[in-house]
Amino acid sequence: DHLSCPVIAQPVHASSSQFSPSKMGDGASNLPPGFRFFPTDEELVVHFLCRKAALQPCHPDIIPSLDLYRYDPWDLNGKALAAGGNQWYFFSRRTQDRVSANGHWKPTGIEEPVMSANRHVGIKKYFVFYIGEAPEGIKTNWIMHEYHLLDVHVGTSSTSGRRSSKKRGQPKESNAWVLCRVYETNCGSQTSFYEDGRELSCLDEVFLSLDDLDEISLPN
Repeated sequence: DHLSCPVIAQPVHASSSQFSPSKMGDGASNLPPGFRFFPTDEELVVHFLCRKAALQPCHPDIIPSLDLYRYDPWDLNGKALAAGGNQWYFFSRRTQDRVSANGHWKPTGIEEPVMSANRHVGIKKYFVFYIGEAPEGIKTNWIMHEYHLLDVHVGTSSTSGRRSSKKRGQPKESNAWVLCRVYETNCGSQTSFYEDGRELSCLDEVFLSLDDLDEISLPN
């Protein structure tokens, strides 16, 4: 079965001919002057991750594939797609070993559903980067959102969902890839990611610092 991806509005409105594949991995130069990459969670999962898993081309094809765990977060500049607010986007193979050269990504246990047209299409997981070996280490301000497709194929009918659910014991390309967004928090200067203010870095900091919750005050 092929992965069928719902169609939603593209987050970047430009002809794919304006984007040069030869510049992949060259940070913000993947986008023409004046363009900024501010996708919603829905757009990241449906327009990019779903198409990647289904081996379908993305238009524009601007998010590179990296081995996340070869790099510390501060080494992503010039390799991942750079976006506004010091954010970096890239695809990575799904793995349980989130260890880099100088640290590791620690899961917070927080997972949020990603919805599209009232359907649950993906999961957003939160991680914090710690310098040093797990399970110890020094906590940093580096945050990662890791986007996953659901275990069942994202189809356009319940029939396709039933067919794919019978094969859950088999490796699926839809589970092989995740889409990562990495950024460094800086409450007080970081702006909201989206125009509707739905996702603020300060709120992310609250979610990701549950052990320091008493020391954090929410913005008015």
